[in-house]
Amino acid sequence: MMRMKMSALCGFVLTTLLVLASARPKAAGAQSPGGRGPAGPEQKCKSGPVDLVFLIDSSRSVRPHEFETMRKFMIDILSTLDIGLNATRVGVVQYSSQVRSEFSLKTHPGLDAMVKGINEIIPLAQGTMTGLAIKYVMNSAFIDEEGDRPKVPNVAVIVTDGRPQDRVAEVAAEARGKGIEIYAVGVARADMASLRAMASPPFEDHVFLVESFDLIHQFGLQFQDKLCGVDLCLESEHSCEHICESSPGSFHCLCLPGYTLREDGKTCAAIDLCAEERHDCEQICVTSPGSFTCDCNKGFKLDEDKKSCTMIDYCSFGNHSCDHECEGVLNGYFCRCHQGYRLLDAKRCEAIDLCAEEKHNCEQICFSAPGVFTCDCNEGFKLNEDKKTCTPIDLCAEGKDDCEQICVSARGVFTCDCNEGFKLNEDRKTCTNMDLCSSVQHGCEHQCVSTPGSFYCVCPEGQLLQEDGRSCGSCKSANIDLVLLIDGSKSVRPQNFELVKKFVNQVVDSLDVSAQGTRVGLVQYSSRVRTEFPLNRHHTADEIKAAVMKVDYMEKGTMTGLALKHMLETSFSEAEGARPADRNIPRVGLVFTDGRSQDDITEFAKKAKEAGITMYAVGVGKAVEDELREIASEPLEKHFYYTTDFSAISTIAENLKLNVCPAESQGKIEVKDPCACESLVEFQQATMSSLEQLTSKLSAMTARLEQLENQLLSRK
Repeated sequence: MMRMKMSALCGFVLTTLLVLASARPKAAGAQSPGGRGPAGPEQKCKSGPVDLVFLIDSSRSVRPHEFETMRKFMIDILSTLDIGLNATRVGVVQYSSQVRSEFSLKTHPGLDAMVKGINEIIPLAQGTMTGLAIKYVMNSAFIDEEGDRPKVPNVAVIVTDGRPQDRVAEVAAEARGKGIEIYAVGVARADMASLRAMASPPFEDHVFLVESFDLIHQFGLQFQDKLCGVDLCLESEHSCEHICESSPGSFHCLCLPGYTLREDGKTCAAIDLCAEERHDCEQICVTSPGSFTCDCNKGFKLDEDKKSCTMIDYCSFGNHSCDHECEGVLNGYFCRCHQGYRLLDAKRCEAIDLCAEEKHNCEQICFSAPGVFTCDCNEGFKLNEDKKTCTPIDLCAEGKDDCEQICVSARGVFTCDCNEGFKLNEDRKTCTNMDLCSSVQHGCEHQCVSTPGSFYCVCPEGQLLQEDGRSCGSCKSANIDLVLLIDGSKSVRPQNFELVKKFVNQVVDSLDVSAQGTRVGLVQYSSRVRTEFPLNRHHTADEIKAAVMKVDYMEKGTMTGLALKHMLETSFSEAEGARPADRNIPRVGLVFTDGRSQDDITEFAKKAKEAGITMYAVGVGKAVEDELREIASEPLEKHFYYTTDFSAISTIAENLKLNVCPAESQGKIEVKDPCACESLVEFQQATMSSLEQLTSKLSAMTARLEQLENQLLSRK
């Protein structure tokens, strides 16, 4: 295969020499090809300036004697050209797997130096990287620094004997786009598709596959005609529809402005900018070849920018005859009235009387204006803030009376009256107190005390007023309103929160819970406060304990101050079941926490105690002792307790006594002193019992582990 390829290349070179000989000017009296007349043997082709670069394949398939033939081929072509820095400039580049410039367009100003440079070329003898070579010629040969001249045709002649080993189509298209005219000459088995991908159009003038003498002859004539300036537009059937533009040895078709060249390279099609949406008309685009004008729909006029449209304002013509306002619309106008008026006959306007049409909501008097109204009142009345309804003038409410106690108003007048337990004097203004204890059946067991308009009962020293408010007794059977504030912050943890709920239920077990006896409410707090159940929700201990066990753990922060505020303002309100203060039912608050409060507790801890609430503080773990003392009531030793472990809080519940009888604790919460001898003995006994139980369980687990270990050893 290689020998066939080399033989074809050698044949191409030899044949080309014959073509060049036939393409040269003939002796005197002979006719040169193409009928151009006699020419002397020394006559050169007087072409216009051309920058010509030979791109020759020196791959390993080209044998030494074939490459020598290629040298002679280039020298023979150069001998027919008018070589010079102001005429034809020539550069030579050889390529294989790499590219090497032998000399550039500016290197040699004359033929002799070029011939010497060609004879000194040493073949590279590697692969066939034609695409790489074209890229080099485009970027490095045809540049100003290497002698390329502006506005001078760039011509590249590529001679190859095989298929390229890289891509050529894209780089060749880029080179042609930069104005380089490419001739592709293939020898023997050169790939025709690759030649066409490299060459300039038309392919019949720029692509040659050398297989016979006739083709070589055609290439020589075509190439010589190019350099000698034959105008193919004048001397050939170019078939261009509009314009034929000649270039040395070739031509191409152009179109008139507003037209584009079709794919056949000869005929032209009008450019429809409207259809291609390459316009910026707002409404209508009117096309012409390569151009457009804008127009507008009916009822619109073209703006000064000749693109956008504006609706025609028929009101601006001044002949609309509207009473008030003219409103322009598409292709016309309509009349409009000012606010408060209505249109009569499309042009005239009349005022709208809302009072006469009863389209108002005045209670008494309506005053009309066009489209609006205002309200007023009859004598003895005044207009309310809604500006519609009327209220009788209330001299009592306005303080325009001199009644001592009660003023009874009528429209524009008033009369005086007295509170219950008082009587109106003869002046019909002042009042005198009536002694209810002496005038009514008060029912007090011991003593009745009159107050303005009322009375109350008192008991002798050592006795307390009972639930009925009249009889006396020695004790109130420990009736209290108790609110428990439990810490549900993240630091408590779920398992400890369950212990807190059991602690609450232990406290409940020690109370006499009923609607008339002790009432219990529960509040949980973290970063916010939540009432789990108020004082008036449950009336038995079992109901309360069941509700406690259903409480969900909140997690998050520790806002103890916020919880105290909620207890004071909400939990001990009559709306949530706290009994009225005048019934003297003790109010008790119990705060359970495990950490430092994230807000200030001082204000509402103080206010709670000032409101008569007996406060008890229980702290566990990281609770701050100073905060607990600030919460607890005096004496602190009876109202404050702290332990480091949640497991010990059950002991606190066992030690609590809630008594309100004066002989026992005067309504305070009594806590057993944990440091007392009897408390220490109880704690020691409970601790020893727990240790004995743990020791027994540990022994059982050890025996079980030994049994399992023996079973594993026996299996081995």
